[in-house]
Amino acid sequence: MTHSLLVLVPQRPLPHPTTSSCHSPCTTLTHARPPLAHTWQHQVPSGPNIFPYKYRSLPESTRSRSNTDTEMAQMAKEAVDAQKLRSEFLKVLRSRRVGEVRLSVEPAKPVTNPLFQEANPPRFSEAMSACPKANITNLKNKLQEENLYLITEAVEQGRVPVLILSMKEENNTQKKPAVVFLHSTNKNKEWLRPLLEAYASRGYVAIAIDSRYHGERASSITTYRDALISAWKKGNTMPFLFDTVWDLIKLADYLTQREDVDPARLGITGESLGGMHAWLAAAADTRYAVVVPIIGVQGFRWAIDNDKWQARVDSIKPVFEEARIDLNKSVIDKEVVEKVWDRIAPGLASQFDSPYTVPAIAPRPLLIINGAEDPRCPLAGLDVPKARALEAYEDSHSIDNFKLIAEPGIGHQMTALMVKEASNWFDKFLMR
Repeated sequence: MTHSLLVLVPQRPLPHPTTSSCHSPCTTLTHARPPLAHTWQHQVPSGPNIFPYKYRSLPESTRSRSNTDTEMAQMAKEAVDAQKLRSEFLKVLRSRRVGEVRLSVEPAKPVTNPLFQEANPPRFSEAMSACPKANITNLKNKLQEENLYLITEAVEQGRVPVLILSMKEENNTQKKPAVVFLHSTNKNKEWLRPLLEAYASRGYVAIAIDSRYHGERASSITTYRDALISAWKKGNTMPFLFDTVWDLIKLADYLTQREDVDPARLGITGESLGGMHAWLAAAADTRYAVVVPIIGVQGFRWAIDNDKWQARVDSIKPVFEEARIDLNKSVIDKEVVEKVWDRIAPGLASQFDSPYTVPAIAPRPLLIINGAEDPRCPLAGLDVPKARALEAYEDSHSIDNFKLIAEPGIGHQMTALMVKEASNWFDKFLMR
């Protein structure tokens, strides 16, 4: 790699003589050698041991390299039963559906003035503008745009707004790879248009949706905040992550039936909130064949146990303030945090946390991209998920399908380098 990135990969044993079982072509990657603190030896996983689980963190004074490696190896031995996890996750997702209906499609119109739920919304993203794009004259005139609604539930939030861009091509019946893009908190699908155009120019069907209580699914700049507080009060919805994961399962139902989409070449990515959506949707639904969560993967349980939850809580603080009051607390503490997660996203800080859902994506190609200094996604909180993922990918003989990149000096921010790395990953595994 020609640019400065911290690439966290395993020390690899001799290659297995067997053929990989991954869904997409398993191409050998050239890995940068990571710092010793991020190098883990492989252990043979033991039988499934999923529920319950709490992270452990060694005191700083005892965190020598040998002790840390031993700790991570022991944790990695708790293998993940991916099929059982998906079954349990689906039960939770279904538990708060209201009026589930047979999937249908309705036409929609382009959104000319998309809603941003922030006082001073951005108008330009340098990171997204860096996405590789084919050199096509008058590209915008050669793009085909579709706007539609997927109807998944008989309630207002059951209408999923979808934006699709692809190249206009006459008499071309060849199926294309497709990538789903997911926006960050308070934004909308229209914000992702630079990425959609860039990917469409390179031969993809590019798709974006408004997540729950965002974009067309919001009516004011407080819609998402109000939904989170309502979920805490009533416990009847899951607006933080899980409801949108349900939508993404339904989106996969739709995309895999389209005549222009190759159902075996479906990718998913997103930024921040969208990165979490991409990660959890891929854990829940194996039809997402290539996965690139950007500044999204984190350890929710680890953050609680290691007092590193503040930055994530601050991103949606009103719901935690409401919970603090209801729980008669003077300040938001770890008990408040844990109770909120259990209420609005059951299992997020336990059986559906990253130590289980990240390795459940194996053997499909997975690239996790974070900032090395991101307080919302602390790198130390990924020690266990990474160790377990390495075991899962090694066990499925698809170790080249997993990579974690942490960009040095970067906090909670999607950068041009991240966008380019994601683009390269999708091209490697989806363009064939």
